Amino acid sequence: MQLRIYNTLTKQKELFEPRIEGAISLYVCGVTVYDYSHVGHARVYVFFDVVQRALRAMGYHVRYVRNFTDVDDKIIRRALENREDCGSLTTRFIAAFHDDMRALDCEDPDVEPLVTTHIPEIVEMIEQIVARGHAYVVPSEYASTDSTATNHDVYFDVARFPAYGALSGRSQDDNQDGASDRVSHDARKRSQADFALWKAAKPGEPQWDSPWGKGRPGWHIECSAMSCKHLGQDFDLHGGGKDLIFPHHDNEIAQSKAANGGGFAHGWMHLGFLTIDSEKMSKSLGNFFTIRDVLARFHPQALRFFLLTTHYLHPQNFSDKALEEATRRVLGVYEKLAAADAVLAGRQPTGNGVLVPTIGEEPSLVTESRRELLEALADDFSTPRALAALSEPMNALGAALLKPKAAGNLEIISHVRALAAQAGQLLGVFQHDPATIVAQILEGARQRLFPQGSDTLEQVEALLQARAQARLDKDWGRADELRGQLAQLGVEIRDSKDGSTWRPLLAEVGA
Repeated sequence: MQLRIYNTLTKQKELFEPRIEGAISLYVCGVTVYDYSHVGHARVYVFFDVVQRALRAMGYHVRYVRNFTDVDDKIIRRALENREDCGSLTTRFIAAFHDDMRALDCEDPDVEPLVTTHIPEIVEMIEQIVARGHAYVVPSEYASTDSTATNHDVYFDVARFPAYGALSGRSQDDNQDGASDRVSHDARKRSQADFALWKAAKPGEPQWDSPWGKGRPGWHIECSAMSCKHLGQDFDLHGGGKDLIFPHHDNEIAQSKAANGGGFAHGWMHLGFLTIDSEKMSKSLGNFFTIRDVLARFHPQALRFFLLTTHYLHPQNFSDKALEEATRRVLGVYEKLAAADAVLAGRQPTGNGVLVPTIGEEPSLVTESRRELLEALADDFSTPRALAALSEPMNALGAALLKPKAAGNLEIISHVRALAAQAGQLLGVFQHDPATIVAQILEGARQRLFPQGSDTLEQVEALLQARAQARLDKDWGRADELRGQLAQLGVEIRDSKDGSTWRPLLAEVGA
């Protein structure tokens, strides 16, 4: 299948041709580690996890690099507020980020570089930019701690790079004050659009030696140096959130091409914003939910599924209602897969990443759905279409499970189960032991919808006790009446020869 990707640089979807046949180099801007990551970050990294999974499944050798910014104004401020050193702060939040990514089933990148371990590469790149006449050096506003030395700032001269703004489409006249919350007015700059490559040391800040005295890197130069270090001066794809197009990625292009004479990323991919009431979710706006706060209420598979239901180029609105719907849909699929495993018990292994041996000839609906799944991912990684490709097979699975011994149904059950395992490897959903996930989702829903000690739970327990007594008294009319009252509270009753159980009313929605 031909791979087509929307390139932010050319503003069109185009046939992707890797620089080296059979190999793809991918760089994604990582988080600034001064706080817990929010679900806007989750959208970016879940999506690029699918990208690298799909590319590998297509037969490409992928080198995936995602960095950490571990020195930055926000990190320094937070460390001062906490009265801790920057290193302990960033180490703690890097560990937290890894925990969040593991919970969301994101596979580790091949390389996760830190800014603080790439200072020599950063300094070398700035030297190249200065030597080529694209940057200038100015004395620092802050006195040096060494009376015999003067620390300097280094700024990129935007006017010396005529192609500046090609990614964002901004003209040179647009690039004035207020371009970024990380940029403030500075009379020493030739133009307020110029941006810092090197910042002279301020008292009490992390600092390193350089040809311009003690200081630290500017924000933008970090990713240029780290991407070129690990992928080379020319590489295939660069990605991140839409908010990084300007100024971060415009600046990356300018300084990288100024340093190396013209090469850098060939394709650019950017995700639309995750919004709350149509407003971008961000830490600076204070309207964000951390990944771990959301996962304390909803299952990770439900969050991951939700994040894949909107095409990455489009904005996606986050709400509890959307997560509840995602929970219902994920639970419906996993329950069918659990039932399939019970029917096929002893015939096949189950579990994360294990391909499922099949029984009999593959039904045409499974063959067609697999084709649709792969075509969707080859067409600019359309995860909504990929998920939709599973709908018909899941409906067929549900029907076959009603009469598993009927002619042809065992084949349908077996092959749809195998398709789900393959989809799980590509999308990172429906890849775990179904019975375990069903139990986890239901327990989480109980705790979320009927918390211990709540009036609702007390009401449910009272109705359950009354219904149990009605059944003992063989008062079936009263038992049915109480079942209806429980359903109105969001409770589903399941009766069997072993007794009655209850659960949140979530499972009736299928794929």
